[in-house]
Amino acid sequence: MKKKIFLFILLLSHPLLSQNTEAARKLLDEVSGKISSFKNMKFDFTYVLENRPENIRQETNGSVTISKDLYRINFLGFEQLFDGKMTYTIVPENEEITISDPEEESEFGINPSEILTIYKKDYAYQWDIKQNVMGTPVQFIKLIPNEEKKELKYLLLGIDMRTKLIYRLIEIGRYDTRTTLTLKNIKTNINLRDDFFLFDKNKYPDYYINN
Repeated sequence: MKKKIFLFILLLSHPLLSQNTEAARKLLDEVSGKISSFKNMKFDFTYVLENRPENIRQETNGSVTISKDLYRINFLGFEQLFDGKMTYTIVPENEEITISDPEEESEFGINPSEILTIYKKDYAYQWDIKQNVMGTPVQFIKLIPNEEKKELKYLLLGIDMRTKLIYRLIEIGRYDTRTTLTLKNIKTNINLRDDFFLFDKNKYPDYYINN
């Protein structure tokens, strides 16, 4: 499940020649521009993995703080931070820390800061349904992989039309799986310590450091 937590993978490219696609592009440009204007963002999220034929449903919560390319995420008992150079994955249960190059695959999937670059990779996009989700008007954009992806049919990116921020991301898999990421308690331009995204090994004197 950790490999599937692509938190905030809001990625698009090749425009389709249709009015609906143009509307989708304009909305995504607006959301991307708004998010990029923030000094930082902090939010909680709920992550749900479902496989209905197998009667599987797993739900967990996490939180993320992002400032441009820097991030700090708590999820599944892990903490991971990226200081601009290296990624640090801290596992209190095992008293272990893994230091890795950011190009390597993260325990949490794609870098959460990619929420700031909504449309830069291999997806076509379409205007999809609009829903009222517990009083929140959510417009969905369908993201379709341009190249065949083994486990992915498409993504549905839900935009809160009141705030023009991301509300929900749904992954529809090829093997009857569905993962849903819902953002909540979004805060922007908050005050953070200067060392908030820095790793201090002195705080973990008894941990094994794997690098």
